[in-house]
This record gives sequence, structure tokens and C-alpha cells, in this order.
Amino acid sequence: MPAVSRRQSRGRSRRHPPGANRDGLDGYCGPVDDSRRTIGSWIEGPGAGAEQLGDDFGYRGRRLGLPEEGSGAIAPTGRRLVAVLIDWWLCALIAYGLIAHRDVVVANYWTMFVFFVLSVLTLGAVGSTPGKRLLGLRVVRLDGGRASVPQAALRSFLLLLAIPALVWDRDGRGLHDKAVATVEVRI
Repeated sequence: MPAVSRRQSRGRSRRHPPGANRDGLDGYCGPVDDSRRTIGSWIEGPGAGAEQLGDDFGYRGRRLGLPEEGSGAIAPTGRRLVAVLIDWWLCALIAYGLIAHRDVVVANYWTMFVFFVLSVLTLGAVGSTPGKRLLGLRVVRLDGGRASVPQAALRSFLLLLAIPALVWDRDGRGLHDKAVATVEVRI
């Protein structure tokens, strides 16, 4: 066999006919199963392959026994984010006007504390913060009852850490909700 360069050798090893096996000399072991059907593509998302194989994820909240639409359904992500922004803005206004006496730097420090207190008191007492109430949302336990004050306190603390709120499951519940067995639903 004549001497061939490495580049030519690589090119030849890939040109074997399907089904031909050269005893593993070049790593070719016959036709390869294209498993994209089982893992899905990056465009379809991670659940696409499982759905094609028959797994039915259903709608968000199905595993929790919540309705698909209407009252008691999982709150949409956009509304949840807007509700947090409304609450944060309200807390910044309270900190700026009532606590920091119009000193922006001091108000920035107090805003997080006011947000925590507002969240704990309103979630523990009525089940929703002012922003959530404006957008028709509330926080409930998985059994449907109102979250207790300790649950609201831990949930609010984890929400302020931001990372637990940014990690969701397929039902749209963040780690801050999973940690205290709550879910944010429509009113």
C-alpha cells in the first residue's frame, strides 16, 4: 500500500459503505443509530424526544392537579415578573419617601428589607402582595390553603436571593416555591 498522508487516510476511513465493518481498525462499526428521535433537537426543547416516544407532559400544573385555564391555574411567567416589579417599585417608593427621607443611596439599602416585610405580611395574611393582587395572582400551598407566615418568610428570603426564583421546573414553579410547597396561581 502506498504511503498516504494523515489527511488522506482520514478521508478514506470515512468512506466505507454502510454496513461494512473493517474489524474496528478505523473505528467504523457499521451503521450508527441516529438517536435524535429520543433526545430531541435543541430547537424543539428537551421534552420533544420524550413526547415523541409517548410521554405526555400535558399542561403546566397537571402534575399538581391544577386546572389548565382559569381560576386556580398556574400563573403565567410574564404576570409573575410584572407583579414582582410592581412590588419592588412600591417598596422602593416607601423606602425613599418614608424611611430614607429622600436619600437615594439609603433608600436602596432599605428597599430589600421593605420588600421582605411587605411580602411576608401580605402573603401570610391575604395570600398575595399588592402587585400580585393587581394582576390577579395569589400564592397557595399545594393543598389549596393559604401559605403560613413561616412559609411566606422562607419563600420571600429565597426570592430575594434571586437564583432560586430563576430555576424552574416544568410546571413553572421556582425553587423558592418548591422549597415551601407553594404555587403561584390565578385568582
